[in-house]
Amino acid sequence: MLYPRRPALGLVLACLLILGLGAADVHAQWSRSNDRSSQYEFYGDNTMAPRRMIDAPTAGVLPRGSFDTELRSVPDGGLLAILQIGLTSRWQIGISYGGSQVISSQDPKWNPRMQFLTKIQIINESFAFPGVAIGFEEQGFGLWIDSLSRYQIKSKGFYAVASKGYRSSNFTSSLHGGINLSREDEDDDNLNFFLGADMSFDNNLGLVAEYDLALNDDREPEALGRGRGYLNAGVRWIVMDKVQIEGALKDLLENRRDTDTFGRELRLIYVERF
Repeated sequence: MLYPRRPALGLVLACLLILGLGAADVHAQWSRSNDRSSQYEFYGDNTMAPRRMIDAPTAGVLPRGSFDTELRSVPDGGLLAILQIGLTSRWQIGISYGGSQVISSQDPKWNPRMQFLTKIQIINESFAFPGVAIGFEEQGFGLWIDSLSRYQIKSKGFYAVASKGYRSSNFTSSLHGGINLSREDEDDDNLNFFLGADMSFDNNLGLVAEYDLALNDDREPEALGRGRGYLNAGVRWIVMDKVQIEGALKDLLENRRDTDTFGRELRLIYVERF
């Protein structure tokens, strides 16, 4: 049995429990009365629904005629930029590009190519049922490994995800769960599962946590993971309607074999309408 070995991990597990209990309150369930609110008024009257937990996608999509840009500062001096556009009220597309050693005194190591992302919400969320989306993401996280033709954290590839939101007088929360099949499958081609929860308070601060089982990265001897899965957690600050700053702690279970501690990331998200 795996026991938490760091105080930070115990704190994250406690946050997960709080998020789950908050979302399980049936009396706090958020009834979304129209397509506009169910699409992106997730945390309040003027704030769009999150399209992503930390690395894993949610069923939320951008509204038609809007875009978001995300810039991540990652370990090893890396940067990752993601641009997504809402083509319709249910369909968004995007591209991403980045590399390691970008912020350093060494030559940057760029990813081999731009990556493509797309997501379609096929079922709109209602009072009784979650929203459901299907999508495809080529973008993984961490370094690109040429010898294995994969990222350190594999991209989701083809996926399906469901999200359900809840609201009380003091906070809003949501639960997410999905399944994916990565195209980075030369070393392990298993189906994978992921889940998570988030909570946003009236002061524009929020918590988010996710767990990726990483069933597609535990096959010996090529696997980079130890079979524990990836537990990530973060804090969100909605500076204003269009700007959000996030800090994240990644791989709190120390699943990756090539690291000695968890990773730290900082990201800036800007959302705008055409």
